[in-house]
Amino acid sequence: MKLFYQIFLWAYPFAARILAFFNEKANKWVRGRKGIFPSIEQALKENQAPIIWMHCASLGEFEQGRPLLESLKTQYPKHFILLSFFSPSGYEVRKNYEGANHVCYLPMDGPINAKRFYDLVKPSLVLFVKYEFWYYYSLEASKRKIPMLLVSGIFRPSQVFFQFYGGFYRKLLSHFSHLFVQEQSSFDLLKGIGLEGKSSISGDTRFDRVISIVQDFEPIEVIEHFSKNRQVLVAGSTWAEDDEELNHYLHANPHVFAIIAPHEIIAERLEECLKWYPNTMLYTEYLALFLEGKAPSHVQVLIVNNYGMLTRLYSYGTICLVGGGFGGDGVHNVLEAAVYGKPVLIGPIYDKYLEAVELVDNGGCISVENALELEEELTILLSENVAAYQDACKAAKEYVYSKAGATKTILDYIQANRLLTN
Repeated sequence: MKLFYQIFLWAYPFAARILAFFNEKANKWVRGRKGIFPSIEQALKENQAPIIWMHCASLGEFEQGRPLLESLKTQYPKHFILLSFFSPSGYEVRKNYEGANHVCYLPMDGPINAKRFYDLVKPSLVLFVKYEFWYYYSLEASKRKIPMLLVSGIFRPSQVFFQFYGGFYRKLLSHFSHLFVQEQSSFDLLKGIGLEGKSSISGDTRFDRVISIVQDFEPIEVIEHFSKNRQVLVAGSTWAEDDEELNHYLHANPHVFAIIAPHEIIAERLEECLKWYPNTMLYTEYLALFLEGKAPSHVQVLIVNNYGMLTRLYSYGTICLVGGGFGGDGVHNVLEAAVYGKPVLIGPIYDKYLEAVELVDNGGCISVENALELEEELTILLSENVAAYQDACKAAKEYVYSKAGATKTILDYIQANRLLTN
């Protein structure tokens, strides 16, 4: 398996460089990794403070790790925070994140890069969020006896760690000082490979994150104007498959307004959305007219063409739809909508996501198989059947607030084990 891993480490950047000629995301991945080490060296040039390094795959994992990172910043204000990303969709949105002293891409894993990175950064604590597992980075932390924690991990029996041929990857997991997992089944899997002594159930820090967004909520004036006295469907992190299911309903129900936030904000995707939906306008165009006092009343569907707003947009929905569940890897983050006490609609592909499974079970989230079922559920929830709507709202909100506390559990561990005390 180590050989296959080495091949992957060579093949991935090679493939990215080829794709960079045709794909904007791949191009950003390649360009972003040029000059990483000099930029880190410059950022640390005059630093004398201990360094906390958090690594996230992408934007979703950053939002998951953010409550812990910000709590550490509060508890240890003199420490230097280094935040790294693997994917452009995380780095490009959060490269100016004020909670970190420096934000960068993670150099591709490998013995040379990992050694160079640790020689330069010398972190006092390493935090990897949820799914990120890089052999040489974890090995180097273990060799140097630097505490390394997995934050809000979740494991499934089908993963390579738990197969008879997965010894190389089980060794990778053993490099972690402690693995904080979201739920019992993940802990049991780790126990089955002898890691119960360095594993514990903390819950999911995303619950703390979405609750903090509500507590610190900043209104969006133009969205308030668009939504006022209207039934509004907010569809977030959508893909073409989601558009196909939603398209007919909005054409057939012009009294229902919608805010669509595509998962990928690239020209082709935005153009696709503008063609799918009736009476559409890009958010930035609508905003410009609104600021001039000329916001058009005929616009039924706003297509959001910027990042960073979705977690607040859901608050303006009468109902929310979270995309991803009609294809690909499955549904995106349902908690960002449920925390506002709004009914959440999703597609049928959600079984890998514990919070979606539990929300469906408790009635706060409704899974539909196709456009016909979607329209039936929307008709019920937007009708005069107030009880059904209110029951779904209550179930969604109560579920989220009942799961708070993972951040404190991990922070307590760090403090109790004096991981940041010289």
